[in-house]
Amino acid sequence: MQAAVSPTVPGCAGPIRPPMTVHGPQSRQPGGRILIVEDDGETRRLLARLLRENGYEANVARDGHEMWDMVARASPDLVLLDIMLPGQSGLALCRALRDERPEIAVVMVTAKGDEADRVRGLNLGADDYISKPFSRQELLARIRAVLRRAAESGAGETARPAAREWLFGGWRLDTSTRELVSPEGIQVGLSSAEFDLLLVFLTFAGRPLSRERLLELTRQRVSVRPMSDRSVDMLVSRLRKKLEPHKTSAPMIRTSRGVGYVFAVRAEAH
Repeated sequence: MQAAVSPTVPGCAGPIRPPMTVHGPQSRQPGGRILIVEDDGETRRLLARLLRENGYEANVARDGHEMWDMVARASPDLVLLDIMLPGQSGLALCRALRDERPEIAVVMVTAKGDEADRVRGLNLGADDYISKPFSRQELLARIRAVLRRAAESGAGETARPAAREWLFGGWRLDTSTRELVSPEGIQVGLSSAEFDLLLVFLTFAGRPLSRERLLELTRQRVSVRPMSDRSVDMLVSRLRKKLEPHKTSAPMIRTSRGVGYVFAVRAEAH
């Protein structure tokens, strides 16, 4: 994606200097491994510098080929993925990441006001998105939020001891390995957001949950901009497609009219 060379991060508001740490000293920020997939060299350089100055290990890739090479070499925790790339688009790469490496979080970078791309990205399994132009504070906050959700998956909001395994309707979810296995013995990949949502449904099986409550329980509110009801609906839709691959299957996640959703299958924690 073309971008003008300037003292600002292209598509990002504000100068890159002086170095900025949003959440105090770097020693307080555990950081993580982030892969920036962006075809514009100046944008890659400035974003990598910003992330490194804030305690992250940053690697870069220009396209899908380089992305897969860096995924194999660096095993990133999160991929910051621009939609407009040469060759395979960011949307196609997002789908492939969800299929091949579901444990890696994905934040899509979209053009300002391009709702269609944002919706497609979320439907394909992106954990979050950020629209250009964005501030450095928003970018760093969103990265922290997504990494925190991934790290805390399985912790839940209840005081009960975390279950290592959930059994429901013939399915098995191992919370330590994040492995979901179907009744046929097929492993099904989950994004960090899908894993969080499924864990909430299992914990509160049989109890109607409003969209507002789902947002709270899955920690989506740590993001700078609260997710909308539509975003919750899209996430539920993605999870439904994985749990209910056949239209003849009895629905596990039912819509509770006027309330939200209810997980209609008995879940056992072990």
